[in-house]
Amino acid sequence: MSNVNQHTHSVASTFGRNLSVTIFGGSHEPFIGVTLRGLPAGVAIDFNKMEAFLARRAPGNSIYATPRKEADKPIVQAGLDGGKTTGEPLTIIIENTNTRSQDYGKHRDIPRPAHADYTASVKFGKSVNMAGGGPFSARLTAPLCIAGAIALQLLEEHGIQIGAHISSIEKVHDTPFDPVNIAVSSLNALKNSDFPVLDEIQGEKMKEVIQSAMAEGDSVGGVVECCALGLPVGIGGPMYDGIEGFLSSIYFGIPAVKGVEFGAGFESTKLRGSVNNDAFYMDGNTVKTKTNHHGGILGGISSGMPIICRLAFKPTPSISKKQDSVSLSKRTDEQLEIVGRHDPCVVLRAVPVVEAATAIGLLDLFLNGTPKGR
Repeated sequence: MSNVNQHTHSVASTFGRNLSVTIFGGSHEPFIGVTLRGLPAGVAIDFNKMEAFLARRAPGNSIYATPRKEADKPIVQAGLDGGKTTGEPLTIIIENTNTRSQDYGKHRDIPRPAHADYTASVKFGKSVNMAGGGPFSARLTAPLCIAGAIALQLLEEHGIQIGAHISSIEKVHDTPFDPVNIAVSSLNALKNSDFPVLDEIQGEKMKEVIQSAMAEGDSVGGVVECCALGLPVGIGGPMYDGIEGFLSSIYFGIPAVKGVEFGAGFESTKLRGSVNNDAFYMDGNTVKTKTNHHGGILGGISSGMPIICRLAFKPTPSISKKQDSVSLSKRTDEQLEIVGRHDPCVVLRAVPVVEAATAIGLLDLFLNGTPKGR
């Protein structure tokens, strides 16, 4: 069994209010992991479901992803007894087994453009192992997905379902979610797809874009659209207690995320108020809206309509084309050629990561208590 206390010697990141999540380790450290505080005692965790969820994010499973192959097997260190939570902090790690740190030695002196190499060197000096991106690497989304897999299971017990798809890659767009009527079966189909899109023809075009970038030694970015169904009315709060702000703080912790929008988002700026406003109506005894430009959130509080959000991911900064950089030791301009194994487009593997982040955030808010009225 690995000594989880080793993570105190590396950078750790913590977020959450009612559910505290601490992610630790580095891309080329012996292991990465997560500690969750605030989970109720007696919660049964289905590790088969967790491993299936992790497999969707894992590297080496697609020609459109990094060839680095990792089993991503979750190993429980503490907080579980007989398959159920004890109420104490739950710590689970993943061992890193396929590292090639020699590929990254020169980046200590010549930082990679659009990476954290330079800023991390100023912040931490040589005290943090930056091989493979260290604690800034997308490798750290694996323990995020462990926490997300647990959150998804707990939310499903309350009838809350979360799913996502590739909304766009470069200039190719998938069919968006219907913001009013989204079937759980559609979300399940996406989760079982090797390339989760609603329009397979557009999906093939996206693959061509990624392959073209790969052939040129370049990379592309894109957008992931996520939705949550079944969240009851009244979750969240005003201003800094709102759903959008809380989820956004988690989303921006995902490497490569550069933008977040909810509902109609920036497109709402092109609408008149008479169009953007979602008219209420009664569906039996339930209050609903005829449209859903608000993305299921009004005043920071869930409205009962589907939660809809989109996350923008920048192109993978590690590309094989020559790039301009500097030598930090010589204080001279230099050219850099990056070697190693990298995703030509992070969007494909980001889909389950977005689901995980959404689940963690919504579970945290859900644990705050049920709404007081209707």
